[in-house]
Amino acid sequence: MRFRHPDGSTVHLAYCTNVHPAETLDGVLAQLRDHCEPVRRRLGRDRLGIGLWLAKDAAHALVTDPSALRGLRCELDRRGLEVVTLNGFPYEGFGAEEVKYRVYKPDWADPERLEHTTSLARLLAGLLPDDVPDGSISTLPLAWRTAYDGQRAETARTALRTLAERLDALQELTGRSIRIALEPEPGCVVETTHDAIAPLTAIGHDRIGICVDTCHLATSFEDPHTALDDLIRAGVPVVKSQLSAALHAEQPHLPEVREALAAFAEPRFLHQTRTSTAAGPRGTDDLAEALAGDTLPDAAPWRAHFHVPLHAAPTAPLTSTLPVLKSALTRLVGGPHPLTRHLEVETYTWQALPPELRPRGRAQLADGIAAELTLARDLLTDLGLKELP
Repeated sequence: MRFRHPDGSTVHLAYCTNVHPAETLDGVLAQLRDHCEPVRRRLGRDRLGIGLWLAKDAAHALVTDPSALRGLRCELDRRGLEVVTLNGFPYEGFGAEEVKYRVYKPDWADPERLEHTTSLARLLAGLLPDDVPDGSISTLPLAWRTAYDGQRAETARTALRTLAERLDALQELTGRSIRIALEPEPGCVVETTHDAIAPLTAIGHDRIGICVDTCHLATSFEDPHTALDDLIRAGVPVVKSQLSAALHAEQPHLPEVREALAAFAEPRFLHQTRTSTAAGPRGTDDLAEALAGDTLPDAAPWRAHFHVPLHAAPTAPLTSTLPVLKSALTRLVGGPHPLTRHLEVETYTWQALPPELRPRGRAQLADGIAAELTLARDLLTDLGLKELP
């Protein structure tokens, strides 16, 4: 979906396909048929943007076979889909029964991460619509915080500088500008937007910036306006933003609130949980850990890294951080010029929701994704953007 900003530029809105598990190229093609095109039809649009997730094996199949890449591009066109951004965070196995800490491997100190992201950049240059010269790829924020020492930090910085050089060469070859966005996430080396400033300024290349995920921003209790102002002052580009909402518990000390939270503690994904105290933020790596006894202080609200559907907040006594998303979006695209032109709805946890909230079958999932995109579209038009055909 494309929108005209009042300054005349185009803002792109997509939804991320990491909600549909697929490790192979055949799986990706099936996603387009079974999920993405039905969402587009529900929205009544001739064109739908998708933030494509290409796992290691799918990316390898495409980068080693130019005819396969051409075939994917033709299939996107045939189904009324377009790609301006990729989700390069998960490497493989995102549809596994247990993902948890595995999603952070390989990290930016491992050579596989550089090679995979280079491949994604080459692929995105070939997938961009003819009238779109710029693409973006979000990636993990360097590494999970453990086992990350000074030597691995320097290796990661060197890898990102090498990637920036390769992206320069790619633009000279193709005329397409691809930028990479570190995505701050609780528990990682770069947990907050503030944490991103030092490593990104050390890398010192405008092709390497930040992806502002509004669920992660909220989970860390960051103020959107303060965070974005700090990035602007530091000269860190907001390459893309993922529109997502976290799980919010206003009174976690109450038994009924803990019972409601326990329904979201599930075995597949990591749900980092945070609270704000007078001494600073406190947290656990997972929601189940937070619920175990007095591991986490409960005098103030808790937020958990659980991407809840944008249009359907959990029932009381829980809610979502949709207000944080709205505040961030106002700052991102509501000013005289957009801070980013790539927006991506990223609710990948539909099948991890409590059983009574999960979609039953493809049709209900497509209905839910279309409802999220409708909400995002309405927020953008309320900010003065005009939806384009």
